[in-house]
Amino acid sequence: MPLVKFDVVEGRKEYELKALLDAAHQAVVESFQVPESDRYQIVYSHKPCEMILADTGLGLERTDAAVVMTVISKSRPEEMKVELYRSLASRLETYCGIKPSDLIVSVIENTGPDWSFGLGEAQFVTGKL
Repeated sequence: MPLVKFDVVEGRKEYELKALLDAAHQAVVESFQVPESDRYQIVYSHKPCEMILADTGLGLERTDAAVVMTVISKSRPEEMKVELYRSLASRLETYCGIKPSDLIVSVIENTGPDWSFGLGEAQFVTGKL
């Protein structure tokens, strides 16, 4: 059920994006304990000048391989979020060659009535989900 949005610098090849989306999905499935079939992902590509990603005083060096992930989801315990960040960093480095310093993740929480999966219905409210 989480909706995951990826902001990346333009120029990635299709197979690179597929690897990124697949690795991120596995991290979400395992960390948030959602079904494999709950896959909602959107990629936005930007010119390098459209993404300014400071290091927030942590001394991080970012490259054009940086990925900003926004995860929109129902509320999750802190432990699940921490595990998601760890798993994403590990998987993206292993399967995509993306350095952990090039990964920024933000989780935005909402509730059941904030979702409609189609048909003009609020499936969490109607009990269909």
